[in-house]
Amino acid sequence: MSEHTVRAFDEDLTAVAGKVAEMGGLAEKAFADAVSALVTGDTDLARATVKGDERLDTLYMEVEASVIELIARRQPMGQDLREVAAATRISNDLERVGDLAKNVAKRVLAIDSDLQSKKLAIGVEHMTELALNQLKTVLDAYTRKDAEAARRVQAADAEVDAIYTSIFRELLTYMMEDPRVITQCVHLLFCAKNIERIGDHATNIAENVYFMVTGERLPEDREKLDETSGAV
Repeated sequence: MSEHTVRAFDEDLTAVAGKVAEMGGLAEKAFADAVSALVTGDTDLARATVKGDERLDTLYMEVEASVIELIARRQPMGQDLREVAAATRISNDLERVGDLAKNVAKRVLAIDSDLQSKKLAIGVEHMTELALNQLKTVLDAYTRKDAEAARRVQAADAEVDAIYTSIFRELLTYMMEDPRVITQCVHLLFCAKNIERIGDHATNIAENVYFMVTGERLPEDREKLDETSGAV
């Protein structure tokens, strides 16, 4: 492969990685804004979050088209092929993160001003902090090609799952004790599930980053357990 061809291929890879990084930034913001809107009851922010998902969808389609063209023109192999494949898979996870954030924002619009007790959202805030940290860490790991950081993100997912289970049980208790909060608790349960799933997508990204860098699969340290499966 000539020096010119190698340089052109590197430029193509950099352009794709740049779009994935932009998607990462938008996904992080959408996630943070959606939960902020939930906690504060900011319906304007919720509407802006729903609207902003269009840019993520557009970028995802651009990444997909760029990758198809890159494979057709360059026929990458080895490490290069792993980077191309990782960009495709990671962009798909980020597009899903955007969808989940949009789902939370839509719940805010459904609740509107009906979230009478802010204490009901405290557990959701804590889970959001952990899941958002997962997402930020794994996106940094992608940029730096840091396999060890990706491995740590996978390990951290257990804590997000545990908090989700705790929130689920707590909200069920609230509903049994006071039927007046059933509607808002159901909305919060769906929000919590969406946030837990964002943590899952961060873990998916971690697995792809690890494989991209090492060429090996990230070992499964634990069996994922959702004690609330089927309930929400």
